Amino acid sequence: MAASEGFWNDNEKAQAVLKERASLETITENFTSLEKEIADFDELLGLAEEDEDESMLKDLASGLDAIEQRVATLETQRLLGGRMDPMNAFVQFAPGAGGVDSADWAAMLLRMIVRYAEKKGFKVREVDIQDNEEGGIKSAIINIIGEYAYGYMKAERGIHRLVRISPYDAAARRHTSFAAIDVYPEIADDIQIEVKEDELRVDTYRAGGHGGQHVNKTDSAVRLTHLPSGIVVQCQNERSQHRNRAQAMKVLKARLYEREMEERRKDQKERNAEKKGIAWGSQIRSYVLAPYRLVKDIRTGVEKGNVEAVLDGDLDDFVRAFLLAESTG
Repeated sequence: MAASEGFWNDNEKAQAVLKERASLETITENFTSLEKEIADFDELLGLAEEDEDESMLKDLASGLDAIEQRVATLETQRLLGGRMDPMNAFVQFAPGAGGVDSADWAAMLLRMIVRYAEKKGFKVREVDIQDNEEGGIKSAIINIIGEYAYGYMKAERGIHRLVRISPYDAAARRHTSFAAIDVYPEIADDIQIEVKEDELRVDTYRAGGHGGQHVNKTDSAVRLTHLPSGIVVQCQNERSQHRNRAQAMKVLKARLYEREMEERRKDQKERNAEKKGIAWGSQIRSYVLAPYRLVKDIRTGVEKGNVEAVLDGDLDDFVRAFLLAESTG
């Protein structure tokens, strides 16, 4: 392929083709490897049963768990067939009603998503994080970089509800907090999203710091306002104004693309009334820490009692169920 005449005439297109080929080769190798592993396991199991080797059977039982996990992972990857699923992702966090409790809840969700991304082997970059003075965060955007990052992360888009005994309430009363997660694909170079300069308002300001040598003494932070849509994006993580603007523009294009896709999804839902029954409502998941402990996904019905594990990034069951519902819905 790479040796074909004219293949390298368009370097960007050539690189995209090679990347896609590498991805397909990895998927094929994973299935081939799993097939061989299952065949070897079946052979060893037959020998262990024939010899009535209890020790070997115990070892094989633990090995079966690993195989089942690999099968589940490949099954999830099979469901990631959307055009944008292979892309990197921007994930945005915003507290809802509930004051400092919601700001703290947004920070907890940020940590949960970062841990999940790390478990998947993805790289996480901060784009913009605004701390709340009393606790938690006012807002945050992170860039998750890795193969199929958007495909996995899109399952977390929506409003998350938390019920707990508030650590900020002196009377130790139970509070309900809400926070929203939005997910946008990082747009590939071959997808053209036009943003006209006369439709942008660009504001620069001094990026926040932690004091001392880390205080930013120049107006390097950038805020972009897209006037037709009202979308506002800001970035202060990079050291230079130029790089912050470039990163903010990436996020803006991602949000504009996702906005267009959302409009198309709404049109499709209106044409297919049965899809409205899959709980595509605002609240997607409920996390109850008191009076009992349970995480329940409203869309799919998946429940997990180990709340700590979920908040530490154990989201595979929720993501898999969402992707399955999406593919059959």
